Amino acid sequence: MNVIDADVIVVGAGPAGSSAAAHLAGVGLEVVVLEKSAFPRDKICGDALTPRAVHELDLLGFDPEASGTWHRNRGLRLIGGGHRLEIDWPQVSGMPDHGLTRPRMRLDEDLARHAQRRGARLFEQVFATEPILGPDGWVTGVKATGTDHRGRKVGPEAEFRAPVVIAADGVSARMAVKLGLAKRDDRPMGVAVRTYYSSPRHADPYIESWLELRPKSGPDGRLGDPMPGYGWLFPLGDGTINVGLGMLDTSPQFGKVDYRKVLHDWIDAMGAEWGIEPDTALEPVRSAALPMAFNRTPHFHRGVLLVGDAAGMVNPFNGEGIDYALEAGRLAAQTVATYHRFPTRAYRQRLAEYPELVRASMGSYFTLGRLFAEIIGKPELMNLGVKYGMGSRTLMTFVVKLLANLYQDESVAERDLYDRVITALNTVVPATDNTRAGTGE
Repeated sequence: MNVIDADVIVVGAGPAGSSAAAHLAGVGLEVVVLEKSAFPRDKICGDALTPRAVHELDLLGFDPEASGTWHRNRGLRLIGGGHRLEIDWPQVSGMPDHGLTRPRMRLDEDLARHAQRRGARLFEQVFATEPILGPDGWVTGVKATGTDHRGRKVGPEAEFRAPVVIAADGVSARMAVKLGLAKRDDRPMGVAVRTYYSSPRHADPYIESWLELRPKSGPDGRLGDPMPGYGWLFPLGDGTINVGLGMLDTSPQFGKVDYRKVLHDWIDAMGAEWGIEPDTALEPVRSAALPMAFNRTPHFHRGVLLVGDAAGMVNPFNGEGIDYALEAGRLAAQTVATYHRFPTRAYRQRLAEYPELVRASMGSYFTLGRLFAEIIGKPELMNLGVKYGMGSRTLMTFVVKLLANLYQDESVAERDLYDRVITALNTVVPATDNTRAGTGE
């Protein structure tokens, strides 16, 4: 059996894994990245990066302008309750003033190739099957096998050895599951349903969100209560748009409606605005789960650091995961790079700082998001929020700041009232626990 040694093994080459690998390779560590598919490969996603995610690309040393069509957007167009508002991304110190869109079929490969250029060794079509445990129960590597173009395991088998593993293996979280880390049932889950259309508005300067998704409730075609989620149209600047919807499991309708039908009904009702119709669809509708608010913990356990979807790092406010995947990859790399020269025992103890970094950065905000998910899961509150909230630009400007996690903190003197309110909320709300089920020691 082939055995390959490294300083760090990264399982999965999505945004989280590629971010961790690029940061680590950039400081000289020997990094192996295992990706079960071959690039290019897709992921069900809205394909939109908020200014926070664009900022993470900058910290990664990645230049979108040098890798094809990345479409810039100015902000968010909100539609609901008979209102239509265009709100630019908030001006936040240290953050760019724009968002980006890029199909995941291309985005993930862009980031993986960036990690390669920095020195990471990328193994495509290599499926990490399980962690390797040392005599003391700590993970010392992973077992893996080759796959074919359909993802079927075909061999040969190999072992990849390293003192630390970063698990960026997506919602399936195979490494975490093999270590006995189950999903938490006290966290919201979402579902995303999306497809692509050609559209004359593919270069629109705003991404668009429809806040009222009402399924038809009977044979007469009447519309039911609004679902806790939103429909989106994200221009990609390449002749196409990403069209989809996201929904939370806090709704009594979750799992009881045909999401594809809701999507098609919504497109039938509003498609003319974007010049889309059934014969302009470019592929079938596909769906995926959205693991939110740290739904798998602890984030460090016996030599394995969980990042991205594997750790449930999807924003409960808006279903965004790319931002937090990139950030978690950076925080994981920062922790590993800082202590990798320590003796084994001290190294392991210091790696336990990673969950605290994640908790400090995202914990309180995700706790707020869980409360938000519960509130909009009540149809009567969702109705009131859309009906009266959308009539106030002042309120919706605050909502955009909150949902996109874009506000000035206490270190910036020029803060407005919205910034102060969000900061106060994050201060009084306890950070989401990401250490349950063990200390990692």
